[in-house]
Amino acid sequence: AHDGFTLNDLVSYNEKHNEANGEDNRDGENHNISWNCGVEGPTDDPEIIALREKQKRNFLATLLLSQGVPMLCGGDERGRTQGGNNNAYCQDNEISWLNWEVGARDQQLLDYTRHLIQLRKSHPVLHRRKFFQGREIHGGDVRDICWYQPDGSDMTDEQWVNGAVRALGMLLNGMAMQETDERGEEIKDDVLLMLVNGHDEEQPFKLPGDAQQPRWEVLLDTNTPELSEERSAAPGEIFELHPRTLVLLRQPKEQL
Repeated sequence: AHDGFTLNDLVSYNEKHNEANGEDNRDGENHNISWNCGVEGPTDDPEIIALREKQKRNFLATLLLSQGVPMLCGGDERGRTQGGNNNAYCQDNEISWLNWEVGARDQQLLDYTRHLIQLRKSHPVLHRRKFFQGREIHGGDVRDICWYQPDGSDMTDEQWVNGAVRALGMLLNGMAMQETDERGEEIKDDVLLMLVNGHDEEQPFKLPGDAQQPRWEVLLDTNTPELSEERSAAPGEIFELHPRTLVLLRQPKEQL
């Protein structure tokens, strides 16, 4: 995790800037899959700053809401930068040092990361011990994971290999985990729905389910740094996803 761009630099630089390493910028990876959001390096443009902060939240959310063991490089949770240097092995100075002075913007990102970690810890379905089956379990009509198109239908094989697809939904069924806790009791969790819009325009998304099911409650929306969400939507309703945004919703297990 120590090589490559920091999270902040991933959204702030298109190219590496390793001149300080004394190798004429030849060292370090050239293929960084990064995007500076419109300006190379630091900027005072409020729109670019807001987009960069949103992208950081998106990347943190996709990491911490994924299965498996997340790995986060120290400092990424507080906006650490190396000034575009992606190979700072030889820099024992402020290029590689961790700045413990956290400004308001970085504190907001730190709080967001803590919130994501708490969400992960409180939902067993986000860190399952078993692989998903993706099909009806034991002949029933309940699946442990579903993938949706914006119109609410299942994703097709063709869409999985279509690079133009920028929006999808993923449902994690916490009621169909088929796992037990340390006391041998069956683990039940909320049903979670993650909606992802990689487009630069809004994307309407039809929420799965029917009128007999509980409303979908918003747990997280990367469009805003605010952590308190008091929104909900009914199954079958059209939910508007902001550009370049990830939203996490739930149906509470107590109501299922």
